[in-house]
Amino acid sequence: MIFKLVGDGRPYPDHGLTHREWAQIPPRQVRLDSLVTTKAMLDLHSLLAADSTFYGDLFPHVVQWQGELYLEDGLHRALRAALQQRSILHARVLELPD
Repeated sequence: MIFKLVGDGRPYPDHGLTHREWAQIPPRQVRLDSLVTTKAMLDLHSLLAADSTFYGDLFPHVVQWQGELYLEDGLHRALRAALQQRSILHARVLELPD
């Protein structure tokens, strides 16, 4: 099993963070099997593109809410890590109050 759960949508409240504000959060290690995805589908072109990690933030965005870790952005990076037999991912984690 790669992820804890494959979800479809964001159950947590809108945080309203901009890309610049996400960049202020230092990355930390997160286990792939502790993540709940917020997307059930992935475009293979994004996963297999040579420059898929060139644009945007280098680190995936994770929202911690009500004891769960939701992978908001960076599903293709998380899957690449899994395909490389890695169980840990460096991600920016935003902790929302319950």
